Amino acid sequence: MESPDYIKALLKPNGSKPQGRRVWSIDLEAVWLPFFTATNTMGDTALSAEALGAPLRLAYNQDGTPKFNLKGRPVIRVVKDVADNVRLIRENFVAGLAAYTNVVVAESLDGYKAQVLAAQEAGRTIVDHDRAALLAAIEPQAEPQGEPQAEPVAEPQAEQVAEPVAAQGKGKGKVKETIAA
Repeated sequence: MESPDYIKALLKPNGSKPQGRRVWSIDLEAVWLPFFTATNTMGDTALSAEALGAPLRLAYNQDGTPKFNLKGRPVIRVVKDVADNVRLIRENFVAGLAAYTNVVVAESLDGYKAQVLAAQEAGRTIVDHDRAALLAAIEPQAEPQGEPQAEPVAEPQAEQVAEPVAAQGKGKGKVKETIAA
């Protein structure tokens, strides 16, 4: 089986470094607006001219006053139509990546397993080194500064970070939970 061209294209660097406002880490003005203009032209989307003409909007409080962040700057939001279409593309993109992975696993299970095992083995030394460095850094902090302890202190354990959980409500915020290993 050979990888499709669109997968190969995703893995090649293209050298461009956009500088403008980003939506899903992709430049709004250089990528999303031309893309949505093209999809409107082809009849694939029906974003309003207002959404494409003014994709960045001033956010307002519930009382109708402009919203400001903690640093005193006005809060600017991407218009809902554009943001919703970007979210749809992101969800479809993730589904496409998962589907491709499932096809590769189904057609080359042994090769996929070999890649996973090789990656785990290669990463094991790095994880062990990082764990030892973390424990070495934690041990001096755990020692008391003065009187000797009567009871032995249990060896400190590294904390494991759970998968990020999206914060409730709007915004980019994510919550990381720490779980004792």
